[in-house]
Amino acid sequence: MRNESGGTLPITEQENPRSQHLSSQSSREIVELMNAEDATVAAAVKLVLDDVAKVVDETVARLRAGGKLYYVGTGTSGRLGVLDASECPPTFGVSPELVQGVIAGGYDACYRAVEASEDDEKAGETDLQQRDITDKDVVVGIAASGKTPYTVGAVKYARSIGALTVALACVPDSPITRAAELSIVPVVGPEVLTGSSRLKAGTAQKMVLNMISTATMVALGYVSGNRMSNLQARNVKLRDRAVRIVMAETGRDHDEAAAALEASGWKIPEAVQRLKSS
Repeated sequence: MRNESGGTLPITEQENPRSQHLSSQSSREIVELMNAEDATVAAAVKLVLDDVAKVVDETVARLRAGGKLYYVGTGTSGRLGVLDASECPPTFGVSPELVQGVIAGGYDACYRAVEASEDDEKAGETDLQQRDITDKDVVVGIAASGKTPYTVGAVKYARSIGALTVALACVPDSPITRAAELSIVPVVGPEVLTGSSRLKAGTAQKMVLNMISTATMVALGYVSGNRMSNLQARNVKLRDRAVRIVMAETGRDHDEAAAALEASGWKIPEAVQRLKSS
């Protein structure tokens, strides 16, 4: 399939023959079709797990050396980056500066469309300059089509100063994969709703970002076993979870774990150390 200029459309923009009658289908038929298409996403991600693991290993090395991790994108891709970054402090107890989401149009774009901002390649560079990124850092450019100017510009700039650059796209051999040092490209195919890459492409991107952040934090020691041993216990639900984690880590009962957490300002590592040394 070709675009208006005669070039081939990226696969994320092509029409899906399985959904060509979408507008005449019942609600049950639509959700069944979407579910069937979504079922292919995990398989597409599975094919790029070696690439994801390499990115994790390289990211861990950079963060251990004092670097930071930046997710850069526009629209859905940018929002997914902001989402994953924002979950790292409460989940792993890390500084909000360690993993940051950079989205075209600023954080207002997280809740309203500012899509025109994605066309400005220079803006991607400028936004990273304002974050003072260095050659110690990791920049993951997220773009379903792989050709978003803002994100490509950010990746080009980051690579020019020596930062590790990663492309997360759903189209092979795209401008962003050519700009980045490493690439992760789960090819999920055309969307049920033509061009709506918030669907399968967005799901694949979220899965990969979850893997990058989680595996990185595990390697950096912010997880004990499979427990969030550094979570920030800032509400009732999380305090209950913190108590359970301390109980599991120390073998102490509920009251002892809760008392140790109270005395430690609800910092799990300190509470665990307090009980293990008592």
